[in-house]
Amino acid sequence: MTTRTRILTGITTTGTPHLGNYAGAIRPAILASRDSNADSFYFLADYHALIKCDDPLRIQRSRLEIAATWLAGGLDVDRVTFYRQSDIPEIPELTWLLTCVAAKGLLNRAHAYKASVDKNIETGEDPDAGITMGLYSYPVLMAADILMFNAHKVPVGRDQIQHVEMARDIGQRFNHLFGQGKEFFTMPEALIEESVATLPGLDGRKMSKSYDNTIPLFSSAKEMKDAISRIVTDSRAPGEAKDPDNSHLFTLFQAFATPAQSDEFRSELLQGLGWGEAKNRLFQLLDNELGESRERYHQLIERPADLEDILQHGAKKARTVATPFLNELREAVGLRSFVAQTQVAASTKKKAAKAARFVSFREDDGSFRFRLLAADGEQLLLSRNFADGKTAGHVTKQLQSGQPLDVRNEDLSFGVWLEGECVAQSPAFADSAARDAAIEAFRIALTPVQE
Repeated sequence: MTTRTRILTGITTTGTPHLGNYAGAIRPAILASRDSNADSFYFLADYHALIKCDDPLRIQRSRLEIAATWLAGGLDVDRVTFYRQSDIPEIPELTWLLTCVAAKGLLNRAHAYKASVDKNIETGEDPDAGITMGLYSYPVLMAADILMFNAHKVPVGRDQIQHVEMARDIGQRFNHLFGQGKEFFTMPEALIEESVATLPGLDGRKMSKSYDNTIPLFSSAKEMKDAISRIVTDSRAPGEAKDPDNSHLFTLFQAFATPAQSDEFRSELLQGLGWGEAKNRLFQLLDNELGESRERYHQLIERPADLEDILQHGAKKARTVATPFLNELREAVGLRSFVAQTQVAASTKKKAAKAARFVSFREDDGSFRFRLLAADGEQLLLSRNFADGKTAGHVTKQLQSGQPLDVRNEDLSFGVWLEGECVAQSPAFADSAARDAAIEAFRIALTPVQE
Protein backbone atom coordinates (compact mmCIF):
# COMPACT_ATOMS: atom_id res chain seq x y z
CA MET A 1 0.00 0.00 0.00
CA THR A 2 1.34 3.45 -0.96
CA THR A 3 1.91 5.76 2.01
CA ARG A 4 0.23 9.13 1.59
CA THR A 5 2.59 12.08 1.78
CA ARG A 6 1.78 14.25 4.79
CA ILE A 7 2.10 17.98 4.03
CA LEU A 8 1.94 20.67 6.73
CA THR A 9 1.60 24.43 6.28
CA GLY A 10 1.23 27.15 8.93
CA ILE A 11 -0.06 30.69 8.39
CA THR A 12 0.99 33.31 10.96
CA THR A 13 -1.99 35.37 12.10
CA THR A 14 -0.60 38.90 12.20
CA GLY A 15 -2.20 40.58 9.19
CA THR A 16 -4.89 40.62 6.50
CA PRO A 17 -4.18 38.40 3.46
CA HIS A 18 -3.49 40.27 0.22
CA LEU A 19 -3.22 39.29 -3.44
CA GLY A 20 0.46 38.29 -3.06
CA ASN A 21 -0.34 35.90 -0.18
CA TYR A 22 -3.10 34.35 -2.25
CA ALA A 23 -1.04 33.75 -5.40
CA GLY A 24 2.15 32.82 -3.55
CA ALA A 25 0.87 30.52 -0.80
CA ILE A 26 -2.89 30.12 -0.41
CA ARG A 27 -3.94 29.19 -3.95
CA PRO A 28 -1.10 26.67 -4.60
CA ALA A 29 -1.66 25.05 -1.17
CA ILE A 30 -5.39 24.64 -1.81
CA LEU A 31 -4.67 23.07 -5.21
CA ALA A 32 -2.08 20.73 -3.63
CA SER A 33 -4.60 19.64 -0.97
CA ARG A 34 -6.78 18.11 -3.69
CA ASP A 35 -4.11 15.52 -4.49
CA SER A 36 -5.51 12.14 -3.40
CA ASN A 37 -1.99 11.04 -2.37
CA ALA A 38 -1.58 13.99 0.00
CA ASP A 39 -2.61 14.12 3.65
CA SER A 40 -2.69 17.88 4.25
CA PHE A 41 -2.53 19.77 7.54
CA TYR A 42 -3.15 23.54 7.51
CA PHE A 43 -3.08 25.59 10.68
CA LEU A 44 -3.39 29.15 11.93
CA ALA A 45 -0.07 29.79 13.65
CA ASP A 46 -1.44 32.03 16.38
CA TYR A 47 1.20 31.10 18.98
CA HIS A 48 3.81 32.25 16.47
CA ALA A 49 1.89 35.51 16.05
CA LEU A 50 2.49 36.34 19.73
CA ILE A 51 6.24 36.53 19.00
CA LYS A 52 5.74 39.32 16.46
CA CYS A 53 2.66 41.16 17.69
CA ASP A 54 1.46 42.41 21.08
CA ASP A 55 -1.86 43.79 19.84
CA PRO A 56 -4.59 41.31 20.95
CA LEU A 57 -7.27 42.86 18.72
CA ARG A 58 -5.06 42.60 15.64
CA ILE A 59 -4.29 38.94 16.32
CA GLN A 60 -7.94 38.13 16.94
CA ARG A 61 -9.01 39.90 13.73
CA SER A 62 -6.23 38.27 11.72
CA ARG A 63 -7.23 34.78 12.90
CA LEU A 64 -10.77 35.43 11.70
CA GLU A 65 -9.70 36.93 8.35
CA ILE A 66 -7.14 34.27 7.53
CA ALA A 67 -9.51 31.40 8.41
CA ALA A 68 -12.23 32.96 6.24
CA THR A 69 -9.74 33.53 3.39
CA TRP A 70 -8.67 29.89 3.22
CA LEU A 71 -12.24 28.62 3.33
CA ALA A 72 -13.47 31.19 0.79
CA GLY A 73 -10.57 30.20 -1.46
CA GLY A 74 -11.93 26.67 -1.66
CA LEU A 75 -10.16 24.73 1.10
CA ASP A 76 -12.16 21.53 1.63
CA VAL A 77 -12.10 20.83 5.38
CA ASP A 78 -13.40 17.30 4.77
CA ARG A 79 -10.24 16.49 2.79
CA VAL A 80 -7.71 18.26 5.03
CA THR A 81 -7.08 18.92 8.71
CA PHE A 82 -7.58 22.66 9.32
CA TYR A 83 -7.03 23.93 12.86
CA ARG A 84 -5.72 26.67 15.14
CA GLN A 85 -2.36 25.98 16.72
CA SER A 86 -3.64 27.27 20.08
CA ASP A 87 -6.46 24.67 20.10
CA ILE A 88 -3.92 21.82 20.29
CA PRO A 89 -2.54 21.73 23.88
CA GLU A 90 -0.20 18.91 22.92
CA ILE A 91 1.86 21.35 20.81
CA PRO A 92 3.19 23.52 23.69
CA GLU A 93 3.81 20.36 25.72
CA LEU A 94 5.81 18.84 22.86
CA THR A 95 7.62 22.18 22.50
CA TRP A 96 8.89 21.76 26.08
CA LEU A 97 9.97 18.15 25.51
CA LEU A 98 11.92 19.30 22.44
CA THR A 99 13.31 22.37 24.24
CA CYS A 100 14.89 20.00 26.75
CA VAL A 101 16.89 18.28 24.00
CA ALA A 102 17.52 21.25 21.67
CA ALA A 103 21.12 22.50 21.76
CA LYS A 104 21.51 26.18 22.67
CA GLY A 105 24.29 26.40 20.09
CA LEU A 106 21.80 25.35 17.40
CA LEU A 107 19.35 28.07 18.41
CA ASN A 108 22.16 30.64 18.54
CA ARG A 109 22.55 30.13 14.79
CA ALA A 110 18.90 30.88 13.93
CA HIS A 111 18.73 33.61 11.28
CA ALA A 112 16.03 35.71 12.96
CA TYR A 113 17.86 35.74 16.32
CA LYS A 114 21.23 36.52 14.72
CA ALA A 115 19.72 39.34 12.67
CA SER A 116 18.24 40.93 15.82
CA VAL A 117 21.57 40.63 17.66
CA ASP A 118 23.48 42.12 14.70
CA LYS A 119 21.06 45.03 14.50
CA ASN A 120 21.51 45.74 18.23
CA ILE A 121 25.30 45.68 17.91
CA GLU A 122 25.19 48.06 14.92
CA THR A 123 23.19 50.59 16.92
CA GLY A 124 25.36 50.23 20.04
CA GLU A 125 22.69 48.44 22.08
CA ASP A 126 23.15 45.42 24.34
CA PRO A 127 23.23 42.40 21.95
CA ASP A 128 20.05 40.92 23.47
CA ALA A 129 18.10 44.18 23.86
CA GLY A 130 14.42 43.65 23.04
CA ILE A 131 14.91 39.96 22.21
CA THR A 132 12.34 37.71 23.86
CA MET A 133 12.59 34.01 24.57
CA GLY A 134 9.68 33.65 22.13
CA LEU A 135 11.88 34.90 19.29
CA TYR A 136 14.87 32.87 20.48
CA SER A 137 12.84 29.64 20.87
CA TYR A 138 10.78 30.16 17.70
CA PRO A 139 12.54 27.26 15.89
CA VAL A 140 11.58 24.82 18.67
CA LEU A 141 7.90 25.75 18.45
CA MET A 142 8.06 25.34 14.68
CA ALA A 143 9.76 21.96 15.16
CA ALA A 144 6.88 20.91 17.44
CA ASP A 145 4.34 21.97 14.79
CA ILE A 146 6.07 19.80 12.21
CA LEU A 147 7.08 16.80 14.32
CA MET A 148 3.76 16.49 16.16
CA PHE A 149 2.14 15.34 12.92
CA ASN A 150 5.25 13.70 11.42
CA ALA A 151 5.00 15.77 8.25
CA HIS A 152 7.01 14.52 5.28
CA LYS A 153 6.95 17.81 3.35
CA VAL A 154 6.79 21.38 4.65
CA PRO A 155 6.21 24.05 1.96
CA VAL A 156 8.27 27.11 2.97
CA GLY A 157 9.97 30.14 1.53
CA ARG A 158 13.75 30.09 1.25
CA ASP A 159 14.07 32.10 4.48
CA GLN A 160 12.39 29.25 6.39
CA ILE A 161 14.50 26.34 5.12
CA GLN A 162 16.77 26.63 8.17
CA HIS A 163 13.82 26.06 10.52
CA VAL A 164 12.89 22.79 8.80
CA GLU A 165 16.53 21.68 9.06
CA MET A 166 16.48 22.55 12.77
CA ALA A 167 13.31 20.46 13.20
CA ARG A 168 15.23 17.53 11.69
CA ASP A 169 18.18 18.09 14.06
CA ILE A 170 15.96 18.30 17.14
CA GLY A 171 13.84 15.30 16.08
CA GLN A 172 16.95 13.20 15.45
CA ARG A 173 18.32 14.14 18.87
CA PHE A 174 15.07 13.06 20.57
CA ASN A 175 15.02 9.79 18.61
CA HIS A 176 18.62 9.09 19.60
CA LEU A 177 18.06 9.81 23.31
CA PHE A 178 14.70 8.12 23.83
CA GLY A 179 13.91 5.95 20.81
CA GLN A 180 15.71 2.76 21.92
CA GLY A 181 15.65 1.65 18.31
CA LYS A 182 12.33 3.31 17.52
CA GLU A 183 12.11 6.40 15.30
CA PHE A 184 9.40 8.49 16.93
CA PHE A 185 9.78 11.35 14.47
CA THR A 186 9.79 11.31 10.69
CA MET A 187 12.50 13.56 9.23
CA PRO A 188 10.71 16.40 7.40
CA GLU A 189 11.85 17.95 4.15
CA ALA A 190 11.46 21.57 3.09
CA LEU A 191 9.39 21.87 -0.07
CA ILE A 192 10.42 24.88 -2.15
CA GLU A 193 8.01 25.62 -4.96
CA GLU A 194 10.13 27.47 -7.52
CA SER A 195 7.10 28.00 -9.74
CA VAL A 196 5.06 29.77 -7.05
CA ALA A 197 4.57 33.41 -7.90
CA THR A 198 6.16 36.23 -5.92
CA LEU A 199 3.94 39.07 -7.03
CA PRO A 200 5.10 42.66 -7.42
CA GLY A 201 3.23 45.29 -5.45
CA LEU A 202 1.99 48.67 -6.62
CA ASP A 203 5.55 50.07 -6.77
CA GLY A 204 7.22 47.02 -8.33
CA ARG A 205 8.81 45.73 -5.13
CA LYS A 206 7.61 42.43 -3.62
CA MET A 207 3.99 42.84 -2.51
CA SER A 208 4.16 43.26 1.27
CA LYS A 209 2.29 45.11 3.99
CA SER A 210 5.66 46.33 5.28
CA TYR A 211 6.06 48.28 2.00
CA ASP A 212 2.40 49.40 2.03
CA ASN A 213 2.15 48.36 -1.63
CA THR A 214 -0.46 45.59 -1.48
CA ILE A 215 -3.61 44.94 -3.48
CA PRO A 216 -6.43 43.85 -1.15
CA LEU A 217 -7.75 40.35 -1.72
CA PHE A 218 -11.32 40.30 -0.47
CA SER A 219 -12.14 43.93 0.22
CA SER A 220 -14.76 45.62 -1.97
CA ALA A 221 -14.46 45.72 -5.77
CA LYS A 222 -14.06 49.51 -5.54
CA GLU A 223 -11.09 49.24 -3.17
CA MET A 224 -9.44 46.69 -5.46
CA LYS A 225 -10.00 48.93 -8.49
CA ASP A 226 -8.59 51.95 -6.63
CA ALA A 227 -5.47 49.97 -5.66
CA ILE A 228 -4.92 48.74 -9.24
CA SER A 229 -5.19 52.31 -10.51
CA ARG A 230 -2.12 53.18 -8.37
CA ILE A 231 0.16 50.56 -10.01
CA VAL A 232 3.31 52.35 -11.20
CA THR A 233 3.75 52.27 -15.00
CA ASP A 234 6.07 54.01 -17.43
CA SER A 235 5.20 57.22 -19.31
CA ARG A 236 4.37 55.64 -22.68
CA ALA A 237 1.15 57.08 -24.07
CA PRO A 238 -1.77 55.16 -25.61
CA GLY A 239 -0.72 53.99 -29.07
CA GLU A 240 2.92 53.54 -28.08
CA ALA A 241 4.19 49.96 -27.77
CA LYS A 242 4.58 48.74 -24.16
CA ASP A 243 7.17 46.23 -22.89
CA PRO A 244 5.21 43.41 -21.18
CA ASP A 245 8.36 41.74 -19.82
CA ASN A 246 9.23 44.83 -17.78
CA SER A 247 5.68 45.64 -16.70
CA HIS A 248 4.57 44.92 -13.12
CA LEU A 249 1.00 45.14 -14.36
CA PHE A 250 1.57 42.37 -16.93
CA THR A 251 3.23 40.17 -14.27
CA LEU A 252 0.14 40.50 -12.08
CA PHE A 253 -2.16 39.78 -15.02
CA GLN A 254 -0.16 36.68 -15.98
CA ALA A 255 -0.43 35.22 -12.44
CA PHE A 256 -4.22 34.93 -12.78
CA ALA A 257 -4.78 34.55 -16.54
CA THR A 258 -4.87 31.51 -18.80
CA PRO A 259 -1.98 31.23 -21.29
CA ALA A 260 -4.35 32.34 -24.07
CA GLN A 261 -5.46 35.42 -22.09
CA SER A 262 -1.83 36.29 -21.32
CA ASP A 263 -0.83 35.98 -24.99
CA GLU A 264 -3.70 38.23 -26.04
CA PHE A 265 -2.87 40.83 -23.39
CA ARG A 266 0.83 40.77 -24.33
CA SER A 267 -0.08 41.34 -27.98
CA GLU A 268 -2.36 44.28 -27.12
CA LEU A 269 0.34 45.93 -25.00
CA LEU A 270 2.84 45.59 -27.83
CA GLN A 271 0.27 47.17 -30.14
CA GLY A 272 -0.08 50.23 -27.89
CA LEU A 273 -2.93 49.47 -25.43
CA GLY A 274 -3.18 52.43 -23.03
CA TRP A 275 -2.17 51.90 -19.40
CA GLY A 276 -5.58 53.03 -18.16
CA GLU A 277 -7.38 50.41 -20.23
CA ALA A 278 -4.72 47.81 -19.27
CA LYS A 279 -5.42 48.45 -15.59
CA ASN A 280 -9.13 48.06 -16.25
CA ARG A 281 -8.45 44.70 -17.95
CA LEU A 282 -6.50 43.55 -14.87
CA PHE A 283 -9.34 44.61 -12.60
CA GLN A 284 -11.92 42.73 -14.71
CA LEU A 285 -9.73 39.60 -14.66
CA LEU A 286 -9.28 39.69 -10.87
CA ASP A 287 -12.93 40.55 -10.24
CA ASN A 288 -14.02 37.53 -12.32
CA GLU A 289 -11.47 35.30 -10.60
CA LEU A 290 -12.18 36.42 -7.04
CA GLY A 291 -15.78 37.70 -7.09
CA GLU A 292 -17.45 34.51 -5.86
CA SER A 293 -14.72 33.90 -3.28
CA ARG A 294 -15.08 37.50 -2.06
CA GLU A 295 -18.80 36.92 -1.51
CA ARG A 296 -18.13 33.69 0.43
CA TYR A 297 -15.46 35.48 2.46
CA HIS A 298 -17.84 38.20 3.63
CA GLN A 299 -20.52 35.63 4.47
CA LEU A 300 -18.00 33.77 6.64
CA ILE A 301 -16.75 36.94 8.35
CA GLU A 302 -20.35 37.74 9.30
CA ARG A 303 -20.80 34.25 10.82
CA PRO A 304 -17.88 33.85 13.23
CA ALA A 305 -19.73 31.08 15.12
CA ASP A 306 -19.66 28.94 11.96
CA LEU A 307 -15.92 29.54 11.59
CA GLU A 308 -15.44 28.58 15.24
CA ASP A 309 -17.33 25.31 14.69
CA ILE A 310 -15.18 24.46 11.65
CA LEU A 311 -11.94 25.13 13.55
CA GLN A 312 -13.08 23.20 16.62
CA HIS A 313 -13.94 20.24 14.37
CA GLY A 314 -10.47 20.55 12.82
CA ALA A 315 -8.85 20.64 16.26
CA LYS A 316 -10.71 17.48 17.26
CA LYS A 317 -9.48 15.80 14.09
CA ALA A 318 -5.89 16.96 14.73
CA ARG A 319 -5.98 15.81 18.35
CA THR A 320 -6.96 12.28 17.37
CA VAL A 321 -3.39 12.16 16.03
CA ALA A 322 -1.68 14.40 18.60
CA THR A 323 -3.08 13.02 21.86
CA PRO A 324 -2.05 9.34 21.54
CA PHE A 325 1.29 10.36 20.01
CA LEU A 326 2.12 12.70 22.89
CA ASN A 327 1.20 9.91 25.33
CA GLU A 328 3.84 7.76 23.60
CA LEU A 329 6.41 10.55 23.90
CA ARG A 330 5.59 11.15 27.58
CA GLU A 331 6.06 7.45 28.21
CA ALA A 332 9.37 7.52 26.32
CA VAL A 333 10.88 10.33 28.43
CA GLY A 334 9.70 8.80 31.73
CA LEU A 335 6.54 10.80 32.44
CA ARG A 336 4.64 7.61 33.20
CA SER A 337 1.79 6.59 35.44
CA PHE A 338 2.81 5.02 38.74
CA VAL A 339 0.25 2.31 38.02
CA ALA A 340 1.96 0.16 35.40
CA GLN A 341 -0.22 -1.22 32.64
CA THR A 342 0.80 -4.73 33.71
CA GLN A 343 -0.81 -4.06 37.07
CA VAL A 344 -4.05 -3.20 35.32
CA ALA A 345 -3.88 -6.54 33.54
CA ALA A 346 -3.23 -8.32 36.83
CA SER A 347 -6.27 -6.83 38.58
CA THR A 348 -9.14 -9.17 39.37
CA LYS A 349 -11.54 -10.16 36.63
CA LYS A 350 -14.48 -9.04 38.70
CA LYS A 351 -13.07 -5.58 39.33
CA ALA A 352 -12.04 -5.14 35.69
CA ALA A 353 -15.37 -6.28 34.38
CA LYS A 354 -17.26 -3.90 36.61
CA ALA A 355 -14.92 -0.95 35.93
CA ALA A 356 -14.62 -1.19 32.13
CA ARG A 357 -17.45 0.49 30.29
CA PHE A 358 -18.65 1.16 26.77
CA VAL A 359 -19.45 4.77 25.80
CA SER A 360 -21.45 5.36 22.62
CA PHE A 361 -21.48 8.66 20.74
CA ARG A 362 -22.58 10.18 17.46
CA GLU A 363 -20.17 11.82 15.00
CA ASP A 364 -20.88 15.06 13.14
CA ASP A 365 -21.63 13.11 9.95
CA GLY A 366 -24.46 11.22 11.71
CA SER A 367 -22.62 7.92 12.10
CA PHE A 368 -22.34 6.10 15.44
CA ARG A 369 -19.23 4.86 17.29
CA PHE A 370 -18.31 3.54 20.71
CA ARG A 371 -15.31 3.56 23.01
CA LEU A 372 -14.27 0.97 25.58
CA LEU A 373 -12.81 2.75 28.60
CA ALA A 374 -10.73 1.03 31.29
CA ALA A 375 -11.17 1.59 35.05
CA ASP A 376 -8.90 4.64 35.01
CA GLY A 377 -10.65 6.16 32.00
CA GLU A 378 -7.93 5.07 29.55
CA GLN A 379 -9.32 4.32 26.10
CA LEU A 380 -8.80 0.65 25.26
CA LEU A 381 -10.76 0.64 22.01
CA LEU A 382 -12.36 2.99 19.50
CA SER A 383 -14.86 1.46 17.09
CA ARG A 384 -15.23 2.13 13.40
CA ASN A 385 -18.18 4.20 12.16
CA PHE A 386 -21.60 2.51 12.04
CA ALA A 387 -24.59 3.69 10.03
CA ASP A 388 -26.95 3.57 13.01
CA GLY A 389 -26.96 3.20 16.78
CA LYS A 390 -28.67 -0.17 16.65
CA THR A 391 -25.77 -1.75 14.72
CA ALA A 392 -23.19 -0.21 17.06
CA GLY A 393 -25.14 -1.52 20.07
CA HIS A 394 -25.34 -5.01 18.55
CA VAL A 395 -21.53 -5.07 18.19
CA THR A 396 -20.97 -4.07 21.83
CA LYS A 397 -23.33 -6.86 22.92
CA GLN A 398 -21.39 -9.38 20.85
CA LEU A 399 -18.13 -8.24 22.46
CA GLN A 400 -19.65 -8.72 25.94
CA SER A 401 -21.28 -12.08 25.12
CA GLY A 402 -18.34 -14.17 26.34
CA GLN A 403 -17.59 -15.62 22.91
CA PRO A 404 -13.87 -16.00 22.00
CA LEU A 405 -12.38 -12.67 20.98
CA ASP A 406 -10.50 -12.32 17.67
CA VAL A 407 -7.74 -9.87 18.62
CA ARG A 408 -5.03 -9.13 16.05
CA ASN A 409 -1.77 -7.27 16.61
CA GLU A 410 -1.18 -4.30 14.31
CA ASP A 411 2.38 -3.12 15.02
CA LEU A 412 2.07 -1.29 18.39
CA SER A 413 -1.73 -1.34 18.47
CA PHE A 414 -4.35 -4.08 18.12
CA GLY A 415 -7.66 -4.57 16.36
CA VAL A 416 -10.77 -6.54 17.30
CA TRP A 417 -12.49 -8.51 14.55
CA LEU A 418 -16.03 -9.88 14.28
CA GLU A 419 -17.35 -11.93 11.39
CA GLY A 420 -14.35 -11.22 9.20
CA GLU A 421 -14.09 -7.45 9.63
CA CYS A 422 -12.30 -5.12 12.01
CA VAL A 423 -14.87 -3.43 14.26
CA ALA A 424 -12.59 -1.52 16.66
CA GLN A 425 -8.96 -0.56 17.19
CA SER A 426 -6.78 0.40 20.13
CA PRO A 427 -4.53 3.47 20.33
CA ALA A 428 -0.82 2.98 19.63
CA PHE A 429 1.25 1.97 22.68
CA ALA A 430 4.80 2.85 23.60
CA ASP A 431 6.13 -0.65 22.93
CA SER A 432 5.02 -4.23 22.34
CA ALA A 433 5.05 -5.03 26.08
CA ALA A 434 2.60 -2.18 26.78
CA ARG A 435 0.44 -3.34 23.88
CA ASP A 436 0.37 -6.94 25.13
CA ALA A 437 -0.51 -5.76 28.64
CA ALA A 438 -3.37 -3.70 27.22
CA ILE A 439 -4.65 -6.71 25.27
CA GLU A 440 -4.67 -8.74 28.47
CA ALA A 441 -6.49 -5.92 30.30
CA PHE A 442 -9.00 -5.79 27.43
CA ARG A 443 -9.65 -9.55 27.58
CA ILE A 444 -10.12 -9.44 31.35
CA ALA A 445 -12.44 -6.45 31.05
CA LEU A 446 -14.73 -8.36 28.70
CA THR A 447 -14.65 -11.66 30.62
CA PRO A 448 -18.12 -12.26 32.18
CA VAL A 449 -18.05 -12.16 35.99
CA GLN A 450 -18.65 -15.48 37.75
CA GLU A 451 -20.84 -14.80 40.74
